[in-house]
Amino acid sequence: MSIALQTELLDILLESGFITEDQYRQVVKEHTETGQPVDVLLLRNKIVDEEMVTKAKGTLINIPYADLVGKQVDHKVVQILTKPVAENTKAVAFDKTDEGVSIGMIDPRDMSAVQAIDFLSQANNFHPKYFIISSASYNFVLKKYEELGKEVARALEVAKDKYVTKPKEEAEKKGEKLEEIIKGAPVSRIVSVVMRHAVDGNASDIHIEPVGDETRIRYRVDGVLRTSLRLPKYIHNSIVSRIKVLSNMKLDETRVPQDGRIRETFGDKIIDFRVSTLPLQDMEKVVMRILDTTKGVPLLEQLGFRTQYVETIKKEIRKPHGMFLITGPTGSGKSTTLFTILNMRNEEGVNISTLEDPVEYTTKGVNQSQIRHDVGFTFASGLRALLRQDPNIIMVGEIRDGETGELAVHAALTGHLIFSTLHTNDALGVVPRLIDMHIEPFLLAATLNVAIAQRLARKICERCKGPVVLPPEVAAKIQPEIDLIPDLYKTHLNLTGPLTMFKGRGCLRCNDTGYSGRVACAELMTFNEELRDLISKGFPIDPVKDAIRRQNVISLKQDALLKALEGSTTLEEVMRISTV
Repeated sequence: MSIALQTELLDILLESGFITEDQYRQVVKEHTETGQPVDVLLLRNKIVDEEMVTKAKGTLINIPYADLVGKQVDHKVVQILTKPVAENTKAVAFDKTDEGVSIGMIDPRDMSAVQAIDFLSQANNFHPKYFIISSASYNFVLKKYEELGKEVARALEVAKDKYVTKPKEEAEKKGEKLEEIIKGAPVSRIVSVVMRHAVDGNASDIHIEPVGDETRIRYRVDGVLRTSLRLPKYIHNSIVSRIKVLSNMKLDETRVPQDGRIRETFGDKIIDFRVSTLPLQDMEKVVMRILDTTKGVPLLEQLGFRTQYVETIKKEIRKPHGMFLITGPTGSGKSTTLFTILNMRNEEGVNISTLEDPVEYTTKGVNQSQIRHDVGFTFASGLRALLRQDPNIIMVGEIRDGETGELAVHAALTGHLIFSTLHTNDALGVVPRLIDMHIEPFLLAATLNVAIAQRLARKICERCKGPVVLPPEVAAKIQPEIDLIPDLYKTHLNLTGPLTMFKGRGCLRCNDTGYSGRVACAELMTFNEELRDLISKGFPIDPVKDAIRRQNVISLKQDALLKALEGSTTLEEVMRISTV
């Protein structure tokens, strides 16, 4: 790159606001003294990341930029350029449309590489469209030759021979057991790859489902499902059968849902996969929840709970009896919060027993029981048994029915501290939900200590986070809600002038999503004497709202807005998890 072009590269970064004038002068000086290219200096001094430099280069030479890290690329598209060609030209194919094949190149000005690809395109009848990509993007797609070409594509070919030319029925006629076929099948490699990639990508769930004439595999990352792989439909039943073998399910039972568990080791991680199958119209769907058993129990502060909340929780869990309830939809982090709180009471002199369906987090020092409906071991029957086990603290995975709710209330009345979860929209909804289960209001008044409602919002990626001034019409919409938040929660914020929140621009670390990880948004309500009295009187809504206002309770929506103002999450996430 000529000196003029290198200076123009810096000009583009400066005009875009990605480097300061001081950084500009620093790089120019170092370039003049050492003769090293400015892009090398920018990366070495960690002034900008490689993606930003690549994007600026694309602007400079008028070639469109593409970020391929984390992008789902069809293995058939990758194979348009053979691996030797990809390595020699530093180029990869990553998309194919009616208009042509998208080719990403580290250096699109390498004319010998461009000519080689043009020659291949004429021979194979496709039109190349060139993009500039970073070395990280190139290496990411290059791995697809190994991952998809060897581990999946080759396995698919073997599986096709096995399951298309030699159906299972024919194999069984020859005396082969179905289970042995599945254990030895190439699909075992596909299942292993799918599980390993999910763990490497920090996914929380894997969805394996038939869609049309293919099998779609999706990963849930930071609460959002993303398609990772598409496989031919003929392999679907074999994949499901392999997973059933691993999780000790019944292979010949396809008419009813089944649950199982798989434990695998990936590097230094011991991973539990909680497996669930569901019969569909003609096939079965599999969902696998991923639990990393090597991770320690997080602190409440790490989960996103406010200092005021943590102090209240520490005080409430020291009470000798009563009910501590956490509410929220599936996937809102209730179990994680519950075990974090239980761990705070996990001491030598305390007997903690749990009833779970299924056991998710194995905790040393806690007596954990797995619910088994097939033998009549339910939450209700288990709770009766636990009361004869001399417990101090009982954790019931979920209050699902009136019988379990009534037993939990009576256990709290007889000197036990009860922790459990419930499905309601907010903390206030705990009381009417339990009353709807036919639990007497005067019993609730005597036992309820705390109710927490929570949701999980995606956290802004710290690497690419930047401030965003809200448009006046948006600010006008949310300002009244912010004004209602008690001052004790806002003392650390500067709310003068235009409302400013934050957003991630997208970078290598967050796969260009702008998000990395999740944070809990919650509302916490303690039941004082005033609220207990209102429960006994039927819980009239207007007096109750006045009472919780005097408690300085902030709603889940308000907690989420505070986190957006603090820079933990975005306004879009606030709107997604609550009504603003």
